[in-house]
Amino acid sequence: MANNFRSRANVNIETTGNTIYTCPSATQTTLIGMTIANKSTGTVTANIHLRRSGVDYVLIANVPILSGSTLVPIGGEQKLVLEAADQLRANSSTNNTIDIIASLLEIS
Repeated sequence: MANNFRSRANVNIETTGNTIYTCPSATQTTLIGMTIANKSTGTVTANIHLRRSGVDYVLIANVPILSGSTLVPIGGEQKLVLEAADQLRANSSTNNTIDIIASLLEIS
């Protein structure tokens, strides 16, 4: 079994949604940290969900993030396990206002 730490940086999240990460085949991934930063001059809301077999499971819904602030929905004691083909997805209330960095451990 190979263990590989990965980082995914996603800029300019859109209202229509972005795929942050897709778990590779024959792999399990542990999401060990996620930071969402609001780089705009106003408050925006963020949504994060896990897409598994075409079904979206909400992790955070319409959470406000103040201008210049960050939100850490995953980290510390909170972890999330993704299975092969699972997608981590995000969207923002306003285009190009938030960036997301995810830290992951892939086990294959």
